[in-house]
Amino acid sequence: MLTEIRVAGFGGQGVILAAIVVGKAKAIFEGAYATMTQSFGPEARGGSSSAQCILSDDPILYPYITRPDVLVVMSQEAYTRFSPDLKHGGILIVEQDLVHLGNVPAGARVYGVPATRLAEELGRKVVLNIVMVGFLGAVTGLVAADALRNAVKDSVPPALEKLNLQAFDKGFEYGSHLMQKLVEEGQAEPVLSFESES
Repeated sequence: MLTEIRVAGFGGQGVILAAIVVGKAKAIFEGAYATMTQSFGPEARGGSSSAQCILSDDPILYPYITRPDVLVVMSQEAYTRFSPDLKHGGILIVEQDLVHLGNVPAGARVYGVPATRLAEELGRKVVLNIVMVGFLGAVTGLVAADALRNAVKDSVPPALEKLNLQAFDKGFEYGSHLMQKLVEEGQAEPVLSFESES
């Protein structure tokens, strides 16, 4: 099983770190395989930023994604640019206060989270990326929560570990409650893995 993930937003939102955490969780803390590639716009902060992460149970032969199974977008520009590439039936995760949906890809399962607001409740807007990681973990089930938490601890400075773990827990809890509600309403089914198109 192989899953292609793209995380996109603008510089300064921690897009690259979010992808690193997901890949590290899968590869190091679950003993599977992961790759991560990244790209930046012309401006380091404020310009576009995206990262591609591939998760697999087997060695990965090609590190670039073709059509993502999961797309995480944290800016309107990222949504406009990358949403057409989402695989049919894929998962679209959006920062709901920053992204206004339009021309939603056919068959997409869309999940929104107010990641910036949740991060601000912790006193630091900068951890919105880790809120998104927690939310992704809850709504996709692609990586275990414990593996993601360990990857967060392993990827941030010790002085910021507590804050980032709180951000992860906030995102995961928000996603878990959302999924529980959707399951009760018969609108959601757990996502465990994807089989990429050949």
